Amino acid sequence: MKIERLHHIAIICSNYNKSKHFYTHILGFKVEQEVYRENRQSYKLDLSLNGTYLIELFSFPNPPNRPSYPEASGLRHLAFGVKDLDAWIVHLQEHNVIAEPIRIDDFTNKRFFFFNDPDNLPIELYEI
Repeated sequence: MKIERLHHIAIICSNYNKSKHFYTHILGFKVEQEVYRENRQSYKLDLSLNGTYLIELFSFPNPPNRPSYPEASGLRHLAFGVKDLDAWIVHLQEHNVIAEPIRIDDFTNKRFFFFNDPDNLPIELYEI
């Protein structure tokens, strides 16, 4: 018995339209399905990357904030592999997304950096 692969990541956002724009227009995820669930007053947006279903983006009325800084127990961040880290920095700057300075992984000597989604969820881009 083994886990075969990551199925999806679920993210609850505070501003659905802002997060939808961020994940689709800025990060480049493709909308696979969008459903409004009347009984929950909630959207569910299924997003894919390169044909792989990865993120469920949810909206709920008045979700509580989750602490991120100082770092709290639990999920630390999402990390995505990219080939051109410098191009991504320029792309994010063009969309007024503030990125932290580039760091070097002590073990792999690969470059990476962090930025936040509209709800301050830390996202890492790691050069592959």
